[in-house]
Amino acid sequence: MKRNLLSIVFLTLVIGANAQDTKKVNSTILARGSEKDTGWMTGGTFNVNFSQVSLTNWAGGGQNTIAVNSLLSVFANYKKKRNAWDNSLDLAYGLTSVQSINDGEPFKSDDRIELSSKYGQQFSDSSNWYYGALLNFRSQFDYGFNDPTDPDSAYISNLMAPGYLTFALGFDYKPNKAFAVFLSPLSSKTTFVMDDRLSADGAFGVDPGSKVRFEMGGLVQAKYQAEIMKNVNLKTSMILFSNYLDRPENIDVFWDVLLSMKVNKFISASISTTLIYDHDIDIEVDKNDDGVADAVGPRLQFKEAINVGFTYKF
Repeated sequence: MKRNLLSIVFLTLVIGANAQDTKKVNSTILARGSEKDTGWMTGGTFNVNFSQVSLTNWAGGGQNTIAVNSLLSVFANYKKKRNAWDNSLDLAYGLTSVQSINDGEPFKSDDRIELSSKYGQQFSDSSNWYYGALLNFRSQFDYGFNDPTDPDSAYISNLMAPGYLTFALGFDYKPNKAFAVFLSPLSSKTTFVMDDRLSADGAFGVDPGSKVRFEMGGLVQAKYQAEIMKNVNLKTSMILFSNYLDRPENIDVFWDVLLSMKVNKFISASISTTLIYDHDIDIEVDKNDDGVADAVGPRLQFKEAINVGFTYKF
């Protein structure tokens, strides 16, 4: 519980520290300073959503519920002459409490850490192509449980279990400010499982007892971010990875979509989805709904969230 609260406090402190010296320019590109003078464009969004249901003698039935979700998304992009450097950080954490489940003890509903950095140098002044490198890191803040409603359920993930570090060398195609595709024939993907129990179980594709799995392969990353209509912004990113060293026909997929809609200066709504497929991650499945897992193997993972709440852009 302490770790849950600390995670939300951490997100709040980060946004407070950044908000003191930043300013808003518009809803599509948020920047600080002059692009012509420094080459830098920076900005971000902080979002907190809260929902609560309280029932007393309610004949229709239901549950007393409290849910809090927070998201911090910031970027710092540099473009000057033939040099381009794009950086982004996304942090998310959510808690849900249901009175009848574990005596109302909160359980995690969202948890994400993602840092991405991409540097490129333009082929020529008029070219849309760059050559460069990409670095991406993903993990989470806290424990994750297969069944958070079961107090005896064992945890299946933790901080840096898993953690993913991807490094790639290749070519970046940027026809405009909204869209970019990075093509890498030479990339690496390192999976970390730093939790002793999960490591011993061989979770997330590592060999049992090992804490690191290294893969070498090819990578494609596509990104799009733009205001698709007034006060409606779309941000999406997809990473495809093929491991040359083991079953290269199995493509790892990580695809994020965020559609955000501005109601007024501080109120907004958003719809987000995350789709993951990793052939090295085995997931238990109860095919006949008898409460007992009867199959284990790679599965398509999907997460969807709809949020309405307080938003601050800087």
